[in-house]
Amino acid sequence: MKPELEKKLVNDFPELYSGYTRPVSESLMCFGFSCDDGWYTIIYALSKCIKHYVDSQIDHEIQVRTMQVKEKFGGLRFYINGGDDHVYGMIEMAEMLSRLICEKCGKLGELYKRGTWLKTLCPKCAKPIAYTRCKD
Repeated sequence: MKPELEKKLVNDFPELYSGYTRPVSESLMCFGFSCDDGWYTIIYALSKCIKHYVDSQIDHEIQVRTMQVKEKFGGLRFYINGGDDHVYGMIEMAEMLSRLICEKCGKLGELYKRGTWLKTLCPKCAKPIAYTRCKD
């Protein structure tokens, strides 16, 4: 992900991404957001929902810290410490959405492959990098 998009996420949600400046022994967020820019909107919306939910809890006992954000097998993976079933449901929804959104441009996409590598892409983004559509 472009540095300016990463910076916006970290600045807008400092508690959620507090591991961004910590050593690898404490958080894998020091490696940044390991996906392309097309999923920025999904990650931003998820971050906003998590923050809103955590802030709305009267007892404020729920804490969520992101440990890693990456692409794996063509889908978004969002790993955290803390949270509850509600937060994990939000993450599951975002991960499912990533299977419908091109990781590169953010338009409607589907699963493509190149060798054993999988990515969710739109046809326009898949062609120049020689990915072919997975069969149903």
